[in-house]
Amino acid sequence: MNLPLRHPAVAGRFYPQDRETLRGDVEAFLSTGEVSKPALGCVAPHAGYIYSGAVAGAVYSALIVPRRCLVLCPNHTGKGRPLAIISEGAWETPLGSVPIDAALAGALRKQFPLLTEDTEAHLSEHAIEVQLPFLLRRNPQITFVPIALGTGQFEILEKLGNAVADVLRQHAEAVLIVASSDMNHYENDRITREKDHQAIEQMLAMDARGLFDVVMREQISMCGFGPTVVMLTAAKRLGATSAELVAYATSGDVSGDREAVVGYAGVVVR
Repeated sequence: MNLPLRHPAVAGRFYPQDRETLRGDVEAFLSTGEVSKPALGCVAPHAGYIYSGAVAGAVYSALIVPRRCLVLCPNHTGKGRPLAIISEGAWETPLGSVPIDAALAGALRKQFPLLTEDTEAHLSEHAIEVQLPFLLRRNPQITFVPIALGTGQFEILEKLGNAVADVLRQHAEAVLIVASSDMNHYENDRITREKDHQAIEQMLAMDARGLFDVVMREQISMCGFGPTVVMLTAAKRLGATSAELVAYATSGDVSGDREAVVGYAGVVVR
């Protein structure tokens, strides 16, 4: 049986399409000197590598990537279902194909039936795709489950986080939960840093509800707050005791334009 293969949507735009160029760039971003330790979850940015690659590299350098990963992202395109999972096949990258963990995906769908099998939400979405070269370089044997979230309802996100924890608790093998997210968008650098650090404060406290509330109250345009709420909820239920900010930057650090920036935070939860 031929299983579905998702082809890259943003290779050559968000990151290099050429295999060797991409390999070199990712390895350069991973050369941070961070000490790799096991982790339950993380927040990693998903912009073009020229802007956010250094922050993503710091995240993936600081943690040990196990064979199995759950990668959650926001739905930027508005296509497909609000809780979209893909349960079989593989995703192609210039560094090789990454198989979907069908067993883990099936267990998640059984535990949380609101998850819907849906390729449309993932077809043009970049926020998981850009994580895969980093994950693949850190562990060439990885399998993963992709979930795109198009809902901002806290109760649903919390329930999904609890379901993720219930499923992962039943697995003896470690599973890394990746929340793909950029931070505040298109305000000036000063405002963005102020807003982002309010959100980061809640992430470091591992307070999923606090993160949701501050994002809503302060109008922080953190695109992946939903995936981060899910990750924090699950990690805390799985026994996480600490969260660390390993890197922070804005696009202005690269472009020099401080009038309209995007923030990038790298957080590791253990």
